[in-house]
Amino acid sequence: MLVFYEERLVLLSVPKTGTSAYQEALQTRADQAITNPPELKHAPLYRYNRWIRPMYERVCGVELEVAAVMREPISWLGSWYRFRQRPFMEGKANATHGISFDQFVRDYCKGQQPGYANVGSQAKFLETQKNGCHVTHLFRYEDQKTLQEFLKKRLDVTLSLQKRNVSPAMELSLSPEVEALYRRKKPEEFALYDSIS
Repeated sequence: MLVFYEERLVLLSVPKTGTSAYQEALQTRADQAITNPPELKHAPLYRYNRWIRPMYERVCGVELEVAAVMREPISWLGSWYRFRQRPFMEGKANATHGISFDQFVRDYCKGQQPGYANVGSQAKFLETQKNGCHVTHLFRYEDQKTLQEFLKKRLDVTLSLQKRNVSPAMELSLSPEVEALYRRKKPEEFALYDSIS
């Protein structure tokens, strides 16, 4: 999570959306950079709303706008699946070795997810809070140009991005039946992504 006080902007770090590259490129430009531990680096909107937002509101008398990135839901799960295929993950409870992508997505759709499929929810991460705290600027991961133009203009910076936390490359396909299951069980993921203009 990066906070830019003068620009009244916070950039959330949604896992598997490329925000680690932005964190690295902008952390020295930010007024507050939370890069560790992962639970705080990847704090969802509800944690921001509970802990960070009140600090700026009460002490500084300002409300920050919130920016975030969302990845197409199937691609997002594919990135998690590939990320958990890294060689050093072999034998660990949350590794996806020996599990097909179809099975991974099926298990993600269960109420009780096995460890390897317990990766959270982008819709929950970005969910508007009861007090009205919401993501002001939501960008598609697949549209890096728009995100970069926004940050360059808003922060008056030149961006130099390096790839970070990249999942191993591999061909993935989801069967139509499992895609239909995913869309039926997790409609909020697709509805939020489709709402991004």
